Amino acid sequence: MTVTIPPETPSGPTPDPAASVATGARALAAALRDGGAVVLSGAGLSTESGIPDYRGPSGIARKATPMTYQEFVGSAAAQRRYWARSFAGWPVMHRARPNVGHRAVAELQRLGAVDGVVTQNVDRLHTKGGSDGVIELHGALDRVVCLACRSRSDRGVLQERLAEANPGFDVGVFGTTDGDTATVRPDGDVALLESQIERFRTVDCTGCGDGPLKPDVVFFGENVPKDRVARCFELLDAARALVVLGSSLTVMSGYRFVRHAARRGIEVVIVNAGPTRGDGEATVRIDAPLGAVLPDAVTAVRALRAGG
Repeated sequence: MTVTIPPETPSGPTPDPAASVATGARALAAALRDGGAVVLSGAGLSTESGIPDYRGPSGIARKATPMTYQEFVGSAAAQRRYWARSFAGWPVMHRARPNVGHRAVAELQRLGAVDGVVTQNVDRLHTKGGSDGVIELHGALDRVVCLACRSRSDRGVLQERLAEANPGFDVGVFGTTDGDTATVRPDGDVALLESQIERFRTVDCTGCGDGPLKPDVVFFGENVPKDRVARCFELLDAARALVVLGSSLTVMSGYRFVRHAARRGIEVVIVNAGPTRGDGEATVRIDAPLGAVLPDAVTAVRALRAGG
């Protein structure tokens, strides 16, 4: 039986938000009480840290469209466009800090309620928030990889090199964007005018001196490394429950774990603001703010284990 919190009410009074949070926290704590849970997190967990997601609570895609892998590797102009926008957006991503949701997940790990964390996010906020052994399904923005020699380097160092190559490019001025958004996008870039992009200069790998650089993340249209996927399935196969936090599960790279858990009879708990692709497989579906539900769930887990 699937439990939806708050209950679906096509007609009638709107459920009380505070009551929904409290009920959701108790339901989540019940799933976590005996440990053995794996968390799968998405962009919705990082929105309270100032990083937008690709979809709002309605589940409808926002206007921002990410660059695909094929675009990036196929054109020097596309690489220049990506790095110009990323150069402008990196300071915002770099300043982002873990929120109460990230810290709650880390505390659930310390309590032994959560055995592992898999994230679709590339912001490193789980690790900064105290979680251990996080599997970054789509990589991390704070690393850069050379497409020629495959060496990896620090994104902060690249920012300094790009600043030296573009002394007149002011990352603090977004008043002349293309009208899409004047803020950072989910993948860490900012919309700019073509005239701004055309004068931006990229830099090459310092290791081989030739290869173009790419953020060490999985672009749309690119495959997640097989060994990384295998580690996720291994973790999930040993789990009692899969807890999805802040993901619409629109992308198959995350949704496949929900399908796998459901096929194996592993409990699936989804906590997300708005509908998800995996709602049909969920045992418990909680529609409430993560920043409210997760800290309350930590308190509830402690109470359950203490016999309260």
